[in-house]
Amino acid sequence: MPAEAKADSKNARPAPGASTPATPATSARSTPHPIAHPASPPLTERQEARRRRILHASAQLASRGGFDAVQMREVAESSQVALGTLYRYFPSKVHLLVATMQDQLQHMHGTLRKKPPAGDTAAERVAETLMRAFRALQREPHLADAMVRALTFADRSVSPEVDQVSRQTTVIILDAMGLDDPTPAQLSAVRVIEHTWHSALITWLSGRASIAQVKIDIETVCRLIDLTDPKGR
Repeated sequence: MPAEAKADSKNARPAPGASTPATPATSARSTPHPIAHPASPPLTERQEARRRRILHASAQLASRGGFDAVQMREVAESSQVALGTLYRYFPSKVHLLVATMQDQLQHMHGTLRKKPPAGDTAAERVAETLMRAFRALQREPHLADAMVRALTFADRSVSPEVDQVSRQTTVIILDAMGLDDPTPAQLSAVRVIEHTWHSALITWLSGRASIAQVKIDIETVCRLIDLTDPKGR
């Protein structure tokens, strides 16, 4: 792990509006085990605006220079917040970049909803959706690399942010499938699809896979959807 990521992790403090680290969720629709955690108060309008400025600054810096370009002091200056305030929202650069990925996926989801995939089957629609999301990341390779590296470096202290990335990805896939109440088998297929998509991002960013190969891998894994459809559609 880079030196800054290690140093930041030592100063970890609960972020405003952040949940207590919990067992990672398997999906956005699954029911978690009943574990009691103190509820964090929702962000005020001013706090939310500040958080959005921070995420925007993080994305801008990462887009220009990747993981190493995202320095917490520069993020604080660019977003016009005190450095101590930044650390209260995001205890480390890894926390910040994983949250940035969730934010980017949320924006992608909104774009995808405006123009839903046109495939005839659920498998085709999910493959089309994930390739559109992949191409969006392809247009910002430095940002994509920074976010994926942060996910790779994330330890248990970052589990709430990692959970949000997983939940957002799951929601995107389930929307493409047209499912509100997936079966356990379908949720298992979604998890495997998520793992494959994440792995495809890593292999592409490292130069070990072409876009054509990524497309083949995504389309192949999405066939699991047909195998888990209880109605055999």
